[in-house]
Amino acid sequence: MDIEDLILISVDDHVIEPPDMFDGRLPQRYQDRAPHIVKGPDGGDLWAFEDIVTPNVGLNAVAGCPPDEYGLDPTQYAQMRPGCYDVRERVRDMSAGGVLGGLNFPTFPQFCGQLFMRAKDSDLALACVRAYNDWHIESWAGAYPDRFIALSLPVLWDPQLAADEVRRVAAKGCHAVTFSENPAKLGLPSFHTPHWDPFFQACAEAGVVVCMHIGSSSSMLTTSVEAPPEVMISLTPVNSMLAVTDLVFSGIFTRIPTLQMALSEGGTGWMPYILERADYVYQHHRAWTFTDLGGRLPSQVFHDHIWSCFIDDPVGVKLRDDVGIDKMMWEMDYPHSDSTWPHGPEALWKTLGGVPDDEINKITHRNAMRAFSWDPFATRSADRATVAALRAEATDVDISVKSMGRRKAEASGSLTATLAAAVSQGRER
Repeated sequence: MDIEDLILISVDDHVIEPPDMFDGRLPQRYQDRAPHIVKGPDGGDLWAFEDIVTPNVGLNAVAGCPPDEYGLDPTQYAQMRPGCYDVRERVRDMSAGGVLGGLNFPTFPQFCGQLFMRAKDSDLALACVRAYNDWHIESWAGAYPDRFIALSLPVLWDPQLAADEVRRVAAKGCHAVTFSENPAKLGLPSFHTPHWDPFFQACAEAGVVVCMHIGSSSSMLTTSVEAPPEVMISLTPVNSMLAVTDLVFSGIFTRIPTLQMALSEGGTGWMPYILERADYVYQHHRAWTFTDLGGRLPSQVFHDHIWSCFIDDPVGVKLRDDVGIDKMMWEMDYPHSDSTWPHGPEALWKTLGGVPDDEINKITHRNAMRAFSWDPFATRSADRATVAALRAEATDVDISVKSMGRRKAEASGSLTATLAAAVSQGRER
């Protein structure tokens, strides 16, 4: 296999929602209360909903932007690459980057819809969740069904309503729902209670994968307020490490044996160690903790129920047999600051040296197709889905780095406190 023969599906990209996404999608009684764009004092485009105002943080939309213009400042749509928010231009950017398909996480509602959970009017919030999901399924993913895997928001404040919404969107062909890596951090019941069972049972019955993106607990780890941002950003996979440990000991998978979950943007290289450690702890301590995993080790629970996802992880690929080659999936993270676009194929190819073709195909697209019950080849032939074929369709797309007219990054003693505050409000990862 050559790099040009790769077929790439990214299971972690992001949509910057267009300003008109709610037009005509809410019941008439709510239309004048729909989330909408307002201008901030510095000119940034902000989303307003009830008394909540949240910006499009700069790091969330930096595709094609020079790194010295990265930052946390609120961003205008005019300062973003159109592929961030325009579905036609997104597809063109995907083709230019050699990527066949993508699963797109939300931005302004935050990674698992935390924004709507904080609404004062729960009926309005429920209408917004449904409207968002309909927009995503019909107008975003539905505009190019051979290019997008649909993803829905959950109803975080009521597990039965969440179950009803999962069934509703599954009937529309949506087999992925975003959820929190640690609901307790959001002030909700933890994985160690049966509170979420109606929701998870509905996911299992409908074949819907629960995707837990790093930062979907509205919190990230760091060491001190003095630490530079690189410390927090380097530690982001630790959130997924915590989630794995939580989940394999929670009993959820014993109660709901067909439930599947994915650790979106969690990385993979750390997994063999934490699974080895969890097995050791379980075997040494279950006699007095009385934890019962139904006859399986924690590592077996993991391999049966959890899918791994990575952007650039040479160590994880080397350890793929221990990570679980049948459930590893690739990500590009467009248009975030960690993204490998438009050179995702080149970055991944460096990691895949020595990997057999059948295993490459699992990592690059076949596992994603199986996980999310998505078949792009139903409408697009495989020979039109390769890196070479897609790039040939987008030779007119300008992928050069160019200024977006943003404020240049300024050095400071530490940006960690600012970044942490943004995370806690769900504004950035």
